[in-house]
Amino acid sequence: MALNLFKNNKKKTQEAPATKPQEMQSQWIKCNLCNSLMYYKEVLLQNSVCPKCNYHFRINANDRIKLIFDEDSIQEYDRELSPTDPLNFVDKKSYKQRIEEYSKKSGGRESSAISIEGKVNGREVQAVIFDFEFMGGSLASVEGEKIVRAINRAIEKRQALIICSASGGARMQESTFSLMQMAKTSAALDKLSSAKLPYISILSDPTMGGVSASFAFLGDIIIAEPGATIGFAGARVIKQTIGEDLPKGFQTAEFLLEHGLIDMVVHRKELKKTISDLLGMLINENKNLLNSKKTK
Repeated sequence: MALNLFKNNKKKTQEAPATKPQEMQSQWIKCNLCNSLMYYKEVLLQNSVCPKCNYHFRINANDRIKLIFDEDSIQEYDRELSPTDPLNFVDKKSYKQRIEEYSKKSGGRESSAISIEGKVNGREVQAVIFDFEFMGGSLASVEGEKIVRAINRAIEKRQALIICSASGGARMQESTFSLMQMAKTSAALDKLSSAKLPYISILSDPTMGGVSASFAFLGDIIIAEPGATIGFAGARVIKQTIGEDLPKGFQTAEFLLEHGLIDMVVHRKELKKTISDLLGMLINENKNLLNSKKTK
């Protein structure tokens, strides 16, 4: 008998209110990079970017959706999916208790990913947006299933796919079941590629572990936000393993761009326009490719 890794929860839930980044819980905030002290509303007006040095504060999934997608164009999918705790995992708390706690904070959502259909400057796309505030944006069975379903909808509707990662990696409470999502999502993305549909991967701070080792780095175009920490193992673990000091800026978006591992680093205020322009180019290119095959 097949093991159910997630369940459909049909109860109605309240929409999660938009929240400020963790650094913005008081009237005044201090920039983590330049140490400037600023009124938090001044930073919010800049899309949670420091006006002094352009440091990008972390933002949650709801704020990310508002930043990228056209107003009133959002339709959420698969909100009813919730984890089933296949291992009955318990550390200081049970896995079920942790899910319940984070669900209350997020307005009833039981996943670190939000799956939506929306428009970017009028261009319809399927998207999955990770939220680091929910269990560190960790990848587990529900998140993997949401990505696969989003890919299937993109293929069915002939739409592009966007995934925005903000994750510490695979979720330890689901052990191997969470690691399985790396292969599951990668296989689904291969189907998207065969359908000649574009996939844009956005890497925000942080993008680590199993997420970076799977779908995050499989995009046709890989975009990172300035200063984002991106990698597999943490810098301290790597240093202890190899016994050597790491290069300056190691695992930052800028370092990865310099070494050819990502395609571009884009300021948050330019992100929507950049995605829209890329979608236009990729979609037109794929249309031309398909038309050329038909005429042969």
